[in-house]
Amino acid sequence: MQGSESAKHTTVIKIPEAVGVFDSFEALQQAYYDLTMVGFSRHDISLLGSDSALREKLGDRFWHSKDLEDDPTAPRASFVSEEAIGELEGAIAGGFFFLGSYIAMLALLTPVSTLAASAAAIAIGGSPAAVVGALLARRVGQHHKDYYANQIEHGGILLWVRVSDKEREDLAVKILKGHSGRDVHVHDWST
Repeated sequence: MQGSESAKHTTVIKIPEAVGVFDSFEALQQAYYDLTMVGFSRHDISLLGSDSALREKLGDRFWHSKDLEDDPTAPRASFVSEEAIGELEGAIAGGFFFLGSYIAMLALLTPVSTLAASAAAIAIGGSPAAVVGALLARRVGQHHKDYYANQIEHGGILLWVRVSDKEREDLAVKILKGHSGRDVHVHDWST
């Protein structure tokens, strides 16, 4: 790591961090919710970064979660819940549906608008836009699922939690283990 470009830009701080590996998104999500319920900030909880961030750091080299759990240069990302992805999918699909409806409404406002022209505007503007929105929303959801599936294929989903003292450390470890976290341990630094 010494002398590498990525190591030069990694800031390590002297705040301990608990780490665990999860074999399912559901177990990870429950651990995340329990951590936030007992007062851990979402800013103190991180996951392994995206595929593109990993490729940027590691190139095409094969990686395994075991190799990255104690690596300060491993790219990090924030947790995104299934509910948030569902809301995003709804916003994308709804936005495109609204766009199509807006086009149809504009057609209704023209002075030469007839019932047939209005129906055609709705068909031309509304339906295709709704389909495009649904397809884009589906792609967002699939990307989210692929992100976690890829990590599971590489040994599990990594979750890091900054802990400010021994009491918080013990609590984080207990929660991670309580939700089937594997290889749960604490290192004396975080990023």
